[in-house]
Amino acid sequence: ARRSLASPVVSGVLCPCGSPRAAAAAAPGSGGGGPCGRAVCEASEQDRRLRALFQKLDVNRDGALCIHDLAVGLGRLGLHRTEPDLLKIVKAGDKDLDGQLDFEEFVHYLQDHEKKLRLVFKSLDKKNDGRIDAQEIVQSLRDLGVKISEQQAEKILKSMDKNGTMTIDWNEWRDYHLLHPVENIPEIILYWKHSTIFDVGENLTVPDEFTVEERQTGMWWRHLVAGGGAGAVSRTCTAPLDRLKVLMQVHASRSNNMCIIGGFTQMIREGGTRSLWRGNGINVLKIAPESAIKFMAYEQIKRFIGTDQEMLRIHERLLAGSLAGAIAQSSIYPMEVLKTRMALRKTGQYSGMLDCAKNILSKEGMAAFYKGYIPNMLGIIPYAGIDLAVYETLKNAWLQRYAVNSADPGVFVLLACGTISSTCGQLASYPLALVRTRMQAQASVEGAPEVTMRGLFKHILKTEGAFGLYRGLAPNFMKVIPAVSISYVVYENLKMTLGVQSR
Repeated sequence: ARRSLASPVVSGVLCPCGSPRAAAAAAPGSGGGGPCGRAVCEASEQDRRLRALFQKLDVNRDGALCIHDLAVGLGRLGLHRTEPDLLKIVKAGDKDLDGQLDFEEFVHYLQDHEKKLRLVFKSLDKKNDGRIDAQEIVQSLRDLGVKISEQQAEKILKSMDKNGTMTIDWNEWRDYHLLHPVENIPEIILYWKHSTIFDVGENLTVPDEFTVEERQTGMWWRHLVAGGGAGAVSRTCTAPLDRLKVLMQVHASRSNNMCIIGGFTQMIREGGTRSLWRGNGINVLKIAPESAIKFMAYEQIKRFIGTDQEMLRIHERLLAGSLAGAIAQSSIYPMEVLKTRMALRKTGQYSGMLDCAKNILSKEGMAAFYKGYIPNMLGIIPYAGIDLAVYETLKNAWLQRYAVNSADPGVFVLLACGTISSTCGQLASYPLALVRTRMQAQASVEGAPEVTMRGLFKHILKTEGAFGLYRGLAPNFMKVIPAVSISYVVYENLKMTLGVQSR
């Protein structure tokens, strides 16, 4: 079992008041400095403590800490860490990328780490009394949809509680986690990103939460850019399947039974291989405005809800996410209509997106750009709700059963949970999506009756049965796994390019 009492050397590394300034003053070349607010926190004393700890950890006496040094040194202090944990510590502080920490890097790591720990402590301290109890841990995790019992929370507390009070103050929290990678609520959020990573062509998911640190450091926009880039690549790679889905939704019927191979053959015969990507240009272009509007709307709605919690509860996330999705979809909906018309066009019908837009405007009027708007809006609730509920349920189940030392689920679990939840969300809202596409595809003929959502549902059920509401489902599901896999790989690579620190 892990020892609950940290070594006195570790406990004394940072000043009693928890200020990082003393550590900064103690760093070599910083020029010393004065107290951090208390007379006892002199920079020279802080320097002595830091150097004492560094020397105890520097097992081979080479002036730098490698993973072996940390493993042996921390073990001697009664702090046993796994190799992945030690690797995280070295990676987090290794500025010159030589695979080890010199004294200056070690000091900076402690400073940065303490800031993160302070943010986490504040997010857990719901009562703002400077102490964390079992109920606060349970409530904090419940707010994020992670359910644990009070007994489990007490077990977490006991591992950090030095004085047997069954509460943790700032010093106990900091001392326990000082040389331990942060495994906490923000880390669960960081590891379990969902909507930013997965793009299956339907941007109706509830936006991801960002931690306080991500907002303060500006990492949030890098995550969004990486997600947008991943979506562009993913949609382009799966565009032939997406166009086939649209064709089957609009043209397939009992009398015109269109299969996957027959559909591809028909597209290539009519317009060549390039025709497989018709409609993809506008589909990629709408990612940026839709993601940006949705994120801004989500943040504003969160403020309007007026919750005093940093992270929203599940039902609040669903409400804010659905409203943000409705606002974003309303803003870019004409692009959705254009995408459908471009995917259905015949060779030579339009010279490009602008020509298509002009043609629709002149022949059908502005109202044509909002055909299918109502079923599209109605589809947001079942899609977002079921996607979020399934993802949170799967995340919960994994965290309950397997999250022993880390909240990191690994690539396979993340992809599996994302794929299953997105598939369930799409399945629930698919009839509405099909009706929306048929309404978007309808070219107004002068004097012809307007097709309503209700009328179209009745017509499909009467002529084709319930199965008719799921035309094109096969190519839609065929693209889910490749879309999720491609978007994840591209997202991770773009994150590295943009300088987002992987944890």
